[in-house]
Amino acid sequence: MSDSHDLSFSVTAPDLEALEADVLVLGVYSGEEGPSLAANPLDAETAEGLEAILEDLGVSGGQDELVRLPGFDEAGADVIALIGLGSQKEDAAAHRVALRYAAGSAVRQLAGVESVALALGAESVEEVAAIAEGAAYGAFADTQLRAKTADSVKAPVTEVLIVTDAAPAEAEGALTRALILGEAVDHTRRLVNTPPSHLYPETFAERALTRVEGLENVETKVWDYEELVAEGFGGIAGVGQGSERKPRLVEVKYTPEKAEKTVAIVGKGITFDTGGISLKPAGSMTTMKSDMAGAATVLNVVAAASELNLPVAVHGYLCLAENMPGGNSIRPEDVLTMRSGHTVEVMNTDAEGRLVMADGLALASEGEPDVLLDIATLTGAQLIALGVRTAAVMGDDAVRQQVVEAATEAGEDYWPMPMPEHLRKSLKSPVADLQNIGSRYGGMLVAGQFLEEFVGEKDGVKIPWAHLDFAGPSFNEEGPYGFTPKEGTGHSIATLIKFIEAYA
Repeated sequence: MSDSHDLSFSVTAPDLEALEADVLVLGVYSGEEGPSLAANPLDAETAEGLEAILEDLGVSGGQDELVRLPGFDEAGADVIALIGLGSQKEDAAAHRVALRYAAGSAVRQLAGVESVALALGAESVEEVAAIAEGAAYGAFADTQLRAKTADSVKAPVTEVLIVTDAAPAEAEGALTRALILGEAVDHTRRLVNTPPSHLYPETFAERALTRVEGLENVETKVWDYEELVAEGFGGIAGVGQGSERKPRLVEVKYTPEKAEKTVAIVGKGITFDTGGISLKPAGSMTTMKSDMAGAATVLNVVAAASELNLPVAVHGYLCLAENMPGGNSIRPEDVLTMRSGHTVEVMNTDAEGRLVMADGLALASEGEPDVLLDIATLTGAQLIALGVRTAAVMGDDAVRQQVVEAATEAGEDYWPMPMPEHLRKSLKSPVADLQNIGSRYGGMLVAGQFLEEFVGEKDGVKIPWAHLDFAGPSFNEEGPYGFTPKEGTGHSIATLIKFIEAYA
């Protein structure tokens, strides 16, 4: 058994007489000929009888559909829950994605019970891993700021049994990994959910140090405002200078012994974005506490890399600022000198994320990593182009494809985007090296091209790089779905860990 943050996992053979759980969850496929059970831990007669009445019970097998039934002696549980798996997938990777989603959906919807047995037909350690990951993501509740109403929130499931023929010893590593990923997602969600009254650059930096305290092979460094100014971080210092809560830059480096490769990741950490002098409309500010999701993701990816003891060095850079209007705020047409030495004319102070990220990319490049990623809630154009559940990745072709492949395996949606060269000229400034906005058409792509200007070289060759824009998937304004709660989602943790593991 593996334990972490009030959640435990174990695997159990398909012997329901020995099962001890509050709820037994069975998977149901949808199909043209009607719904069908995905696995059969029940005896043949009972399974046949249950399958015959699925349609009469209103069961379709669609995603997120959960139907509760009274348990019976053979089930080993007081309640049976039927969770939809959608249509049956022939592709193994797609099947694992469906298992992960269904397990997370079931565990999320069954909050309030202590123990759940998931009998979804796991036949391999890889399928056990997918189910465990989904369950870990689904077991979440955030009551950190509830003073009088915490008891009204149903407690998440604390014990998950996965019904499988896989041997416990073989599954142990998969269960441990799932719990580490679940904890990273949990921490990310809580950071994203924290309001700007409580989370600002100084407190974010403090929480970052606390998060990695005691982790093996992890070192940290924090730059305060005065140090940022002195060391030429004009983007971060400039964006944050108008706020009374001054900016920070946090370096979190996991460097295991004998690591042969280094992955550097830069995260945008705007703890609240008013737009600055280029003030946002009131309705556009209501989700801006989440504008630091990139930095929260990077922090927890580095922590998870250490906890997983990955053989790759992972260096994270959290670019933290609060974008506020004030007497000392940057103005349109101001010119900033960046860490890289570039000068940037600020044409819109609400295009601030790329300014702080530019400094982070420059610093990360100084370490000459083997590959460089950045992740940010960078543009509203990302949501317009791809919606709220699909993130964008652009950059060097090979790195971009590696991110897409990692996301596919992790069950997260990333879509490869181009960076047409003809758009780059819109970033030209009449007075500086660059301006911080360009063409409004293809705004997401232009933002990526701006960031590319700050990617450095290793051995005289540009460092392989990709830019991840997850403005939509990082924060869920709609109702919960699958293993995803409302508000902070923890999206991209799994993708980035898969990317790093593949890079080993």
